[in-house]
Amino acid sequence: MAEFRLPANSRINKNGKAHKAEGATRPKSFKVYRYDPDSGENPRYDNFEVDLDTCGPMVLDALIKIKSEQDSSLTFRRSCREGICGSCSMNIDGTNTLACTKAIEDCKGDVQITPLPHMEVIKDLVPDFKHFYAQYASIEPWLKTKTTTPSGKERLQSPEDRAKLDGLYECILCACCSTSCPSYWWNSDKFLGPAILLQAYRWLADSRDELTGERLDELEDPFRLYRCHTIMNCANVCPKGLNPAKAIAETKKMVAERAI
Repeated sequence: MAEFRLPANSRINKNGKAHKAEGATRPKSFKVYRYDPDSGENPRYDNFEVDLDTCGPMVLDALIKIKSEQDSSLTFRRSCREGICGSCSMNIDGTNTLACTKAIEDCKGDVQITPLPHMEVIKDLVPDFKHFYAQYASIEPWLKTKTTTPSGKERLQSPEDRAKLDGLYECILCACCSTSCPSYWWNSDKFLGPAILLQAYRWLADSRDELTGERLDELEDPFRLYRCHTIMNCANVCPKGLNPAKAIAETKKMVAERAI
């Protein structure tokens, strides 16, 4: 997997700070990417030592302990700590994942932590999601209908139709899949990427949505949809076990079938 994208005209300063855990009975080293654009300094790695006997089991626990006890300036996102919100997505030992569900014991040797690849970095482990969220908004991710809502009733669907949404609605928009996709690295200005296309298919597959044709019109473009080359990085890294590549293939199939 490719490295995260550095700011223009910058280089990694490998001579970062080293923080030792004095008196640790079971020390573990964490090599953490640091970058503060306001400082004018190059990005660097800082090394932190954590005593696993006084730390929770997940990588996020180690980051919180480092921030609380060693360096309060360390910056990263976190919220639910349960693999639900997607806030703590980052690259750990070369793989995009959630820090709150990545067990420290699964990391062999020193743990290297960087931001998600190929996104601009706001600070340290915090990537800029503005463009990613703008792409999400562009697919209009809500139920769209033409008919009047049944009076006092929900728009119902059969259990079979509801089952078609399994493997789609669970996406937490952590961006692990999109930032592992080479096509998204090189064409993120036009290609929607695995996460957004999976979200788009979630509404195409919904039996209650009535604007399927318009949704397909918006996706039928050489870049927005067809830059996917089924490399499968997206499915390999998804922390929820979803398969965006399959959703993209189903969308392509819908486009082809309506043209026949």
